[in-house]
Amino acid sequence: MITTRFPSLLQSFFTDRLLRQRKASPHTIAGYRDSFRLLLKFAKEQLHKSPSQLWIEDLDAPFIGLFLDHLESTRKNSARTRNARLGAIHSFFRYVALEEPSLALHCQRILAMPNRRHVRRPIEFLNREEIDALLAVPNRSTWIGRRDRTLLLVASRRACGFPN
Repeated sequence: MITTRFPSLLQSFFTDRLLRQRKASPHTIAGYRDSFRLLLKFAKEQLHKSPSQLWIEDLDAPFIGLFLDHLESTRKNSARTRNARLGAIHSFFRYVALEEPSLALHCQRILAMPNRRHVRRPIEFLNREEIDALLAVPNRSTWIGRRDRTLLLVASRRACGFPN
C-alpha cells in the first residue's frame, strides 16, 4: 500500500490548484478552508491523529461518510451545507487523483459519494398588503421618491404576473 502525506497535498491544493491555477475567489477559498478545518478536527477526534500525522489513506470513503453524517447529526448542518462540504472534498480528491495517479482508485471511491437530496422550498412572494406598504414608503413629493415608487410599481406588477 502506498502512503502519501496528507498535509503536503492539502497545502499544494490550496496554493497551487486553487490560488494559482483556478484563481478561485476569496469566498471559495474561505469555504474550502472551513470545510477542511472541520474535517481535520473530526479526524483528530476520531483517528487520534494531528493533521500533520495524517496520511491520505486515512481519509477513505467510509471515513468521509462518517464525517458527512457528523455534519448533519451532531452539527445540525442542512443537506445544502453538507453538500458544499462534500464539494470541497471532491475538488481536493480530483486534484489528488491528478497529482498522485497511484491513488486514483482511492480517490474514485470518494468522488463516487453522492450529494444528499434536499427539499427545495417554494419561492415566496409578497402579498397585496405587503406590496401596498412598500409602495407607500417613497416620498412622492421628490423626484427620487417618484422614481423609487415607479420602480417598485413595475417590479410589483411583474411579480403579480401582470403583462409588461
